[in-house]
Amino acid sequence: MSSTSVLTAAALLVGVTVGALFAFLRVPIPAPPELPGVMAIVGIYLGFKFVGYVGVGFDLLDALGL
Repeated sequence: MSSTSVLTAAALLVGVTVGALFAFLRVPIPAPPELPGVMAIVGIYLGFKFVGYVGVGFDLLDALGL
Protein backbone atom coordinates (compact mmCIF):
# COMPACT_ATOMS: atom_id res chain seq x y z
CA MET A 1 0.00 0.00 0.00
CA SER A 2 1.25 3.48 -0.82
CA SER A 3 1.66 6.09 1.88
CA THR A 4 -1.29 8.03 0.44
CA SER A 5 -3.53 4.99 0.81
CA VAL A 6 -2.36 4.43 4.37
CA LEU A 7 -2.94 8.10 5.26
CA THR A 8 -6.38 8.04 3.65
CA ALA A 9 -7.36 4.89 5.53
CA ALA A 10 -6.02 6.34 8.80
CA ALA A 11 -7.91 9.60 8.22
CA LEU A 12 -11.12 7.68 7.58
CA LEU A 13 -10.62 5.60 10.74
CA VAL A 14 -9.96 8.70 12.83
CA GLY A 15 -12.98 10.45 11.31
CA VAL A 16 -15.30 7.54 12.04
CA THR A 17 -13.97 7.27 15.59
CA VAL A 18 -14.38 10.98 16.27
CA GLY A 19 -17.84 11.00 14.67
CA ALA A 20 -18.88 8.08 16.86
CA LEU A 21 -17.54 9.89 19.93
CA PHE A 22 -19.52 13.04 19.07
CA ALA A 23 -22.68 10.95 18.62
CA PHE A 24 -22.04 9.04 21.87
CA LEU A 25 -21.58 12.31 23.79
CA ARG A 26 -24.62 13.78 22.01
CA VAL A 27 -22.82 16.91 20.87
CA PRO A 28 -23.19 18.42 17.38
CA ILE A 29 -20.50 17.59 14.88
CA PRO A 30 -18.36 20.45 13.55
CA ALA A 31 -19.37 19.65 9.96
CA PRO A 32 -22.52 19.81 7.86
CA PRO A 33 -24.91 17.22 9.33
CA GLU A 34 -26.66 16.59 6.01
CA LEU A 35 -25.44 14.99 2.79
CA PRO A 36 -25.84 18.16 0.65
CA GLY A 37 -23.46 20.01 2.97
CA VAL A 38 -20.93 17.20 2.82
CA MET A 39 -21.22 17.10 -0.98
CA ALA A 40 -20.56 20.86 -1.10
CA ILE A 41 -17.27 20.28 0.75
CA VAL A 42 -16.38 17.47 -1.68
CA GLY A 43 -17.22 19.82 -4.57
CA ILE A 44 -14.92 22.52 -3.19
CA TYR A 45 -12.10 19.99 -2.94
CA LEU A 46 -12.68 18.67 -6.47
CA GLY A 47 -12.80 22.22 -7.87
CA PHE A 48 -9.52 23.03 -6.11
CA LYS A 49 -7.84 19.91 -7.51
CA PHE A 50 -9.24 20.56 -11.01
CA VAL A 51 -7.83 24.09 -11.18
CA GLY A 52 -4.45 22.75 -10.01
CA TYR A 53 -4.59 20.01 -12.66
CA VAL A 54 -5.45 22.46 -15.44
CA GLY A 55 -2.61 24.70 -14.28
CA VAL A 56 -4.41 28.01 -14.13
CA GLY A 57 -4.66 30.34 -11.20
CA PHE A 58 -3.98 33.73 -9.71
CA ASP A 59 -1.89 34.35 -6.58
CA LEU A 60 -4.19 36.69 -4.68
CA LEU A 61 -1.94 36.97 -1.62
CA ASP A 62 1.03 37.93 -3.80
CA ALA A 63 -1.08 40.51 -5.65
CA LEU A 64 -2.09 42.01 -2.30
CA GLY A 65 1.53 42.08 -1.16
CA LEU A 66 0.98 39.60 1.65
